[in-house]
Amino acid sequence: MRLDKFLKVSRLVKRRTVAKEMADQGRIEVNGRVVKSSYDVKLDDIIVVGYGTRQIKAKVLNIRETTKKNEASELYELID
Repeated sequence: MRLDKFLKVSRLVKRRTVAKEMADQGRIEVNGRVVKSSYDVKLDDIIVVGYGTRQIKAKVLNIRETTKKNEASELYELID
């Protein structure tokens, strides 16, 4: 699944277009590398999303095309 779509489905980012813009600006890293929105997300990837001054670090646990709001947090695990 594309990175921008995964971020939207997992609700780490509210909109897919916002996720794409963030990736194009170099504010998203996967496994320590800056990646584009077309990156193919795999299980156990570590995604770091930069929101201004803070960052969210998450490990991919599951990949689904769609999910309900209350099940979205099952797709990833936040890492300190």
